Amino acid sequence: MFSFFKRFFSNNSNLKQLMPAVRGEVVENAPLHKMTWLGVGGPAELLFTPADADDLEYFLTNQPNAPLTVIGGGSNLLIRDGGIPGIVVHLGKTFNTIRIEDDRIICGAGAKNTEISRAALEAGLSGFEFLCGIPGTLGGSVRMNAGAHGRSVADVLSELTAFDIIGKKMVLQRSEIPFDYRTNALPDNWIFTDAVLKGTPENKENIQKRMTEYRQIREKAQPIGVKTAGSMFKNPIGLKAWQLIDKAGCRGLKIGGAMVSEKHCNFFINTGKATAQDFETLGETVQRRVYETSEIMLEWEVRRIGVKTKRFSSFGGR
Repeated sequence: MFSFFKRFFSNNSNLKQLMPAVRGEVVENAPLHKMTWLGVGGPAELLFTPADADDLEYFLTNQPNAPLTVIGGGSNLLIRDGGIPGIVVHLGKTFNTIRIEDDRIICGAGAKNTEISRAALEAGLSGFEFLCGIPGTLGGSVRMNAGAHGRSVADVLSELTAFDIIGKKMVLQRSEIPFDYRTNALPDNWIFTDAVLKGTPENKENIQKRMTEYRQIREKAQPIGVKTAGSMFKNPIGLKAWQLIDKAGCRGLKIGGAMVSEKHCNFFINTGKATAQDFETLGETVQRRVYETSEIMLEWEVRRIGVKTKRFSSFGGR
């Protein structure tokens, strides 16, 4: 992939000039670290925030032949220090919409999980309580089939709208989407724009009780008020990643400004001046030590994207 990037950039020194006449915002050398929960990472060579779904469709239909990356709320994302070559698409506030119709919640991909759970509570719809403790936005949650407390997005999703890489719009029913643990099998380069979620009418007091319980469990078990991306690794079948990490003696392990949480071993914390390389090295160290003690190779849950070092002259520093 690096060789492809190198060829592309040697022939296209000003990517912005190749952009179609979109209505959304286009920013060169755009800093991305503030858009992620970990607070690390290099810039996007070009950041495009579509004005709306029509603008996104126009861009995809007329885009230059450049590497394309999509980012959402940044809660489950590790952007490497060298930044992201090509065009980064970010769905902004225009896609942060929530509408209730009977037992359905119609959302934009930019809607926050916590806001969806609150809207469901106000509407007296159950099934969304697990979202109250999951950071990030719906688009990313659909991509990774986010879940907690025995529930996941796959359990409440009814319909999904997406665009493929050439701008073809698709509306998929839940039965057409193959979900698995913390993943789905749809192409990685599809962009989700809207979803219809289906709940079950229930007494608001019961819904509120469960949400309060879930928040209390989260506050007791997980680090709060710090820069973290949530669970760094997926749970192996029948096991807990945090227990394997603890068994490997990694609780509190620190590399540079990145540290394994003392409170929850599957959470890594930015102690203030961490780099993306600190986090990736810490993760690889944890993987190795877990394998040495348990003969299990942990699989990353956090999505790692970009290049590790600053290689392109069009990139600026933080």
